[in-house]
Amino acid sequence: MKYETLRSLRSLRVTCISVALFTLFVSCAPKPNPDQQIQLAVAQTVAAMPTTAPYPTPRIPPTATPMNLSGMFCEYQFCIGHPVSISFFDLDAQRNPQAPSSISQGMLVAYSPSLLIQVIWQDATGANDASFMLNTIMDTKVDARSGDLKAFQASGLNVDYVAITTSVPASLPYGGAGAWLCGGRAFGWKAYTPQAELAASLLNEALQKFRCSP
Repeated sequence: MKYETLRSLRSLRVTCISVALFTLFVSCAPKPNPDQQIQLAVAQTVAAMPTTAPYPTPRIPPTATPMNLSGMFCEYQFCIGHPVSISFFDLDAQRNPQAPSSISQGMLVAYSPSLLIQVIWQDATGANDASFMLNTIMDTKVDARSGDLKAFQASGLNVDYVAITTSVPASLPYGGAGAWLCGGRAFGWKAYTPQAELAASLLNEALQKFRCSP
């Protein structure tokens, strides 16, 4: 009986020490960096297997965009519009300076506390449907479709679009993803936004300045 009591006391002591250490570890752990969380979410957009699905073809009606979209990115032999408050940077080059984006494939990111935009592209010679790029640019771990797949035209491009919700970052829970073909390449676009309807307007405006040749 005395041995059992002693063993119980030792076990209780070990448990108390473990709890104290865990509490100390949690209180001293570094606070999460929002920028790192956003970059992690972007980095998790890994290529998925291409799939196709039938979809209706209503045009997305243009809506007012409370942002100045007069910014322009022109590199890798294409141009695309973006808000002047943010700028694109080459995420591939940041992750591996020896393997930056190229004309045939790449990834751009632009973000602020109120908006994140990602653009990807890859060679798609012979392809006639860009919808597989939606699966490529969406991260199934944090992104979910919140509407039907739609199709619309902008600047002569046939664009597939779907509204999404996302869990990272928590401050930008809404968004949208789009895909299109141009000049033998497939393009994907994704935005995280604070309002549900903002992404479709951002994409419409961005594509008004899009061109896929120098």
